[in-house]
This record gives sequence, C-alpha cells and structure tokens, in this order.
Amino acid sequence: MERFTISLGAELAREFDELIHARGYQNRSEAMRDILRQHIEEQRLRVREASHCVANVSYVYSHHERELADRVIALQHHFHDLTIATMHVHLDHDQCMESLFLKGPVDRVRACADRLTAERGVRHGGMNLVPVEIHTHSHPHSSGGGHAHDHGHEHDHGAEHTGNEEAGAGQLHQHTRPKS
Repeated sequence: MERFTISLGAELAREFDELIHARGYQNRSEAMRDILRQHIEEQRLRVREASHCVANVSYVYSHHERELADRVIALQHHFHDLTIATMHVHLDHDQCMESLFLKGPVDRVRACADRLTAERGVRHGGMNLVPVEIHTHSHPHSSGGGHAHDHGHEHDHGAEHTGNEEAGAGQLHQHTRPKS
C-alpha cells in the first residue's frame, strides 16, 4: 500500500472529521479511499472507460395509469438479457414503486433506464449505477451430476453431466465484482 500526505485547511479538516464520524469510518484513510474510488468511478463513467455495470433503477408510478404495467413489462422483456430482478411495493392506494436490477454493458443499461423512466405515467425515477468487471469462467456447482435450480444466466457445467441437463448447460457463468 502506498502512503501520501495531504494538507487541509482547519475548516476542511474539521468538516472531513465530521463526515468520517457521521459515516462510521474508523479513520481518515478509509474515508479517503472511498472518496477516491467514488470519484475515479464517476470519471470512468463520464469518459466511458467502464464497459459493464450493475444498476438499480427505481421509479414511482400510479397503478391507475392505463396500460403502464404492460408497457413496463414489455420493456423489461426487451432488455431481458440485462434484467436480474425486480421488486414491487405498494406505497399507498394509488402509487407503487418498483426497483429494477440490471447487469450488463453501461450503454445498454443506461438506454433501458432512460426508456423506463421516460414512460408516460412514471412520476419519479432514478438510477444508481456501479461499474464492475465481468469475469467469465466455468466451475462445477455439484459433484453428483446435475442440479435442479435455474440460474437464469450462462453457466458451464462441463462434461460432468450426462442427459437431462438444465437449460444453459455447457455455457459459461458470469461473476461480477466492483472495480477497485
């Protein structure tokens, strides 16, 4: 780990220490690492260096809006290769909130979020996007042949399976981790 020293004015140092305390950091170094990572990732996204991401798109809408639910579902199916999961909650008698979790190329994730939040009837929408590296590799999930759960993503089960494999057998499994 490299060390470096920074100089801060008294007021900025006091405000930084307040931030550290409020956010629960153990020391200035931990806080500074997080701040630097955040700014580096924001810059990567601005200059489009990040190729893949995970994202949460949350939006509020009136469930009375004509055909909105059908349009949103059609849009999610259009971007099925990006969609990880959705969560739906009822806020009150008229309004609902949904969160759509996406994983894939940054430009396609943004396109999906933009189209979704632009739908007529969506009142408020926002996206939290986190750049990630996607590593593709294969590994077995069980030693005794096939298994009964559906992954919903690519997966390599190799030559260990003989007959009656799940859909997607022989393909690759993707793992993601935040960029550091």
